[in-house]
Amino acid sequence: MTTNATGGGQPPRQTDGADPGPTDAAGTPQDDRPAAPDAPHSAEPDRADAEPAGADAEPDRTDKAEVANTKLDETKVDKAEVANTKVDETKVAKTAETGATGGGSEPDRKDTGTEADPWTSFAPEPEPVPGRPRRAARATGRFLVHEWTLAVLASLALAVGMTWPALRYPLYTLPQDYWDPSLQAWQMAWSGHALRTNPGQLFQSNTFFPEPWSFAFSDMLLGYAPAGMLGTGPDAAVLRYNIMFVLAHAMATFGAYVLARQLGAGRIGAAVAGVSYAYAPWLLAQAGHLHIVSNGGIPLALAMLARGHGWSLRHGYRPERRRVGWAYAGWVVAAWQLSLGFGIGLVFAYVLAVTLLVSAAVWFWRRRRVRRPFGRRLFVADLVGGLLFAAVGALLAVPYFKVAELHPNAERTLGDIGVYSPPASGFFTAPAQSWIWGGLHEGARATLSWSPEMTLLPGFVLYALAAGGLFFSVWRLRHRLLLLAGVLVTMVLAMGTRFFGGTFTYAPLFEYLPGFNGLRTPGRMMLWTTLLLGLLAAGAVTAFAQRVRELGGGRVPARPSAWLRLATLLPLLLVVVEGLNDTPHPVVPEQPVAMRTVDGPLLVLPSSQNQDQPVMLWSTSRFQQVVNGGSGFTPKQLDDVRRVTAAFPDQTSVDYLRTLGVRDVVVLRDQIVGTPWEVTVDAPVDQLGITRQQVGNAVVFRL
Repeated sequence: MTTNATGGGQPPRQTDGADPGPTDAAGTPQDDRPAAPDAPHSAEPDRADAEPAGADAEPDRTDKAEVANTKLDETKVDKAEVANTKVDETKVAKTAETGATGGGSEPDRKDTGTEADPWTSFAPEPEPVPGRPRRAARATGRFLVHEWTLAVLASLALAVGMTWPALRYPLYTLPQDYWDPSLQAWQMAWSGHALRTNPGQLFQSNTFFPEPWSFAFSDMLLGYAPAGMLGTGPDAAVLRYNIMFVLAHAMATFGAYVLARQLGAGRIGAAVAGVSYAYAPWLLAQAGHLHIVSNGGIPLALAMLARGHGWSLRHGYRPERRRVGWAYAGWVVAAWQLSLGFGIGLVFAYVLAVTLLVSAAVWFWRRRRVRRPFGRRLFVADLVGGLLFAAVGALLAVPYFKVAELHPNAERTLGDIGVYSPPASGFFTAPAQSWIWGGLHEGARATLSWSPEMTLLPGFVLYALAAGGLFFSVWRLRHRLLLLAGVLVTMVLAMGTRFFGGTFTYAPLFEYLPGFNGLRTPGRMMLWTTLLLGLLAAGAVTAFAQRVRELGGGRVPARPSAWLRLATLLPLLLVVVEGLNDTPHPVVPEQPVAMRTVDGPLLVLPSSQNQDQPVMLWSTSRFQQVVNGGSGFTPKQLDDVRRVTAAFPDQTSVDYLRTLGVRDVVVLRDQIVGTPWEVTVDAPVDQLGITRQQVGNAVVFRL
């Protein structure tokens, strides 16, 4: 029992479950509350009987005082009731805590019964809380049906099918030919071997002995070095190449898809952009150049950077969508793409530089109206990421500058560029590897001086879709015009010196931009043309898909018919069909036994650009030093070796090889038919001070 402010005892609350009657806001029964302010009027007859007649003023003062006292008492009672209520709630809580042990007083248990809602027995059973395995299964299910997961799986499946039979005999065959792919298979193997054993000698490879910086004689594919750490020998190198060849196509598809989606295209439109970027007919001629096919990091990095900055082509700049983590990831992917080679990475670096300058100009212009439109954290991310990208580029450029200094004959000229510059007809000519257009364009290819680098057809379907995207698209008109301008500029640059001699187009870039004079094939600028055409096509296909959904909005249920839905897939199907290929996959020459047993430094005869590239692949068993090597240029010393050893074994060639430090010469019998070595390989060698030994199908001369 709690004592109130007036000294009276507060009546106990009813706890027997009976109806307590109306209550106030504090839970106090109305019957127990003091009279309301108008209660004196109800008691007026009683006071009239007690008071003498004519005492009108005094009763009025009495009534006013009574009302004031009543209000004061009511306030005191309410405060006391609130205090009692809190005490009762504390008792109920204690009852709940001691209910399991049977403790608590009888009033407390009655209070607990009062709090129960009788209607809860009619409520549905609460949903059970899932356990950890079920939550993990649900999270896995959501991950598997996520758009990006499905896009990755679709890209992988399409890559396996479109590059088939690359994975049919992945240990024995290489796509297109076994010359440049053998070189690039060796590059991945050497980078992994060097990083695993002696990273300081990465650029001093085992080929082109005794030349220094020999790993930088061509694009290095250094970004694939982690894969090169797995496995040893030619079989592992060939398997690694085929796997990376398929993954490169999958990454190109996924990267372009993600970029189109980030810019605002629909799923089908983005799929058209992804497939057209990865399987454009002109790229079929580059199947033997993994450093060109490995271009998926370009659109993927651009997509990540755009997402990090909250920008899209369709919706513009949205500050609330900025994600600093995506900006960092975009710069890392861009740096990784650059590490695959400067063949396409150099142009990518200049594109990023121009984009960075334009963004900085926009930032300084908008800061007058909007404070920090890009945000300080995002600015720091761009600064750190840009420095990382520049540092990777600078470190990779050092060995190339060393090579240019030691080998002046490696420098390109505008005359060299003219040899590989395609005419305008090249944009409508497909390579021989195209399944649809290869045979039909045989006559057109015959007019080209170097068809592998001059057949630049991105696809007639892509041309048509991009042209339609100029008039019917989800992109704004100014964005369509900008994309069109980009297409025209990159096509002009792809023509090299064929566009009015390149005087005002390619020549200034060649003369003044660092590194541009090392690019001998301007036609590879078609990579950017294809990407921009794909974005134009994605805008048109997205608009078409939206129109189809609008037409189906009046149906019940509100969805387009099956025929209309299939019609939205027709552009994608046509792009896939036009990208089908007829690429050969020749068997790699078997490694001679001598390459697994003979130490270096050694020379393998016969030696030439194409014949030396398989020798580089064969050396992956032991990575012994070999004089042989194939790259974008031939060092003067290797050219001298080939000239002097044309009459090997003779005294002149033996003495020359000894001065170089060569200890063994391996002559391959199955490759010397019709050459002078076919006769001299069995000539007496006693007077030369050397020995001869038959090892498998090769003859080994010990110097």
